[in-house]
Amino acid sequence: MNPKHAAAGATILWGFTYVLTSTMLPPNPMFIAAMRALGGGLLLLLLVRDLPPAGWWGRLIVLGTLNSGFFFGLLFIAALRLPGGVAATFQALGPLFMVLLAWPLLGAIPATRKVGAVLVGAVGVSLVVLRGGAAIDLVGVLAALGSALSVALGALLSHKWGRPRSLLGFTAWQLIVAGVELSAVALLVGDLPATLNGTNLLGLLILALFLTALAFVLWFQSIEAGGPAAAAPFLLLTPVTAFVVDIIFRGLVPGAVQLAGVALVIGSLLYSQHVDRKAFRPAHHHAKP
Repeated sequence: MNPKHAAAGATILWGFTYVLTSTMLPPNPMFIAAMRALGGGLLLLLLVRDLPPAGWWGRLIVLGTLNSGFFFGLLFIAALRLPGGVAATFQALGPLFMVLLAWPLLGAIPATRKVGAVLVGAVGVSLVVLRGGAAIDLVGVLAALGSALSVALGALLSHKWGRPRSLLGFTAWQLIVAGVELSAVALLVGDLPATLNGTNLLGLLILALFLTALAFVLWFQSIEAGGPAAAAPFLLLTPVTAFVVDIIFRGLVPGAVQLAGVALVIGSLLYSQHVDRKAFRPAHHHAKP
């Protein structure tokens, strides 16, 4: 699959997480995060039945923690403590973190036009989702920034280190690592639902299968084939997708400012594909431990 199509597919799928969480899942964020990671990882492992080389376990723990563990946990903390628009605006800085951190981690100096395109996209996200008078909570802000930084670091290290064997196995074990970590946190803080009904179970299945297992396979495929520079701007599609889903399923009527924000995001994505194309070298398909 074309790496840009894979990145777009992954980030669009992630945009459905918000409506699924609010309509089909129990109000237990750490439990949801744990089931999302553990369920997605186990489903993939059933397909591939792959064990990584012994020398890769340290890297898988680091990557699983960054790409899913910290990312999911901090994301839900931000969602609890901040209005959704504020959280999404801070998380829209993730593509900028990814482009800038590529300099010290990969030795890739970002083109000024590339940074500018990502910044324009972040402004577009803020116009789409931010509301006037939104409350600012310092812990929530730090959590939102931390989740964005975590997924940026995880993507860059995934590109730098490559993968040991199959892409499905590589994705599965990262999710399982995160699932174990998040399960421990959920048990520690007692964030467990009293009961689960049929709707909750269906929602967890959709979350694990489509919005986690499938989405992360597409995300890692895009990074491996095209590099972080090509994948990073597509993270801006997640809040925009959530906004469009609200229009379709919740009857939200967009204003002129929000429509202008969507146009800025799409424009920044189109422009970013024409600049800085060779800032990153392609990842090796099978890295040695």
